[in-house]
Amino acid sequence: MFQLGDDELSDRLLAHMGEVEDRLRQAVTGADELVDAPMQHLAAAGGKRLRPALTLLTAELGTAGREEVVRAAVAVELTHLATLYHDDVMDSAALRRGAPSAHAVWDNSVAILTGDLLFARASQLVASLGADAVRVHAETFERLCLGQLHETLGPREGEDPIAHYIQVLADKTGSLIAASARYGAVFSGAGEELAGVLEQYGEKVGVAFQLADDVIDLASDSATTGKTPGTDLREGVATMPVLLLQRRAAEGRIDAEGAAVLERLASDLGSDSALRAAVEQLRGHDVLEEARELARQWARDAVTELAPLPEGAVKEALKDFAGLMVDRLA
Repeated sequence: MFQLGDDELSDRLLAHMGEVEDRLRQAVTGADELVDAPMQHLAAAGGKRLRPALTLLTAELGTAGREEVVRAAVAVELTHLATLYHDDVMDSAALRRGAPSAHAVWDNSVAILTGDLLFARASQLVASLGADAVRVHAETFERLCLGQLHETLGPREGEDPIAHYIQVLADKTGSLIAASARYGAVFSGAGEELAGVLEQYGEKVGVAFQLADDVIDLASDSATTGKTPGTDLREGVATMPVLLLQRRAAEGRIDAEGAAVLERLASDLGSDSALRAAVEQLRGHDVLEEARELARQWARDAVTELAPLPEGAVKEALKDFAGLMVDRLA
């Protein structure tokens, strides 16, 4: 849970977050004795819980529906957990949240099916929240899948790779954070107008968050991030620092160090030593600072979306939440 300037608001959110954690533990147990262990695996490993925290925070703009808000908060975290099981299989990631990924402990089939079970549990919760919540959940699920498909297929002929990648991030990460922000407003009775504002804010926060992760993945070690650095590089997925380097090359303004980085990335990164060398080389290039600034700009743009919100502790906390996405880059 992130730190807020308002102690009373912080205490209230922490209390509600405790209830979310209890419900989350219940949601990842009881399917079947054989599958409880894989279902609990990533939930037990911890995590930032940013999505349910955002649902609880935006719910502070209204006064109603505390039970519905908690259910929605659990549902968005279950959905997020489900995507992690699937992502780790697609990325061949060995670590997640500092622990071995589910497919490394069991196998790909178990990890994929466990992710599907978590989606099912999330859907059951959302169904209890009414037709509009089901619609939002289904649209978000569609965007999660489209984002992953577009990442896998890559940009079309003539499409700007950076614009394509930003849309992938908006779909894969921004859509669920946007839904999280919306649910809090809707189920607290804050109204459709504020819910729409918060959706726009949440999507931009999500892009900022993922751009920051692109930098952190290269600038930090696995002990800090809980993930294997450079996994995307090994899988041939060009994240923002690489895309910015490629743009410099296409525009004829790349330096010798950048050209050397791209040459190394085009080589075989199958061994751990080759991957480490590529990460180290990219880590030392100034393109990382360009990517950092892009993350900061998306966070600033997210804050701009908050203009229609009433002044007060919640609005300030939402500004802090956006800042948190890039403060991790320090």
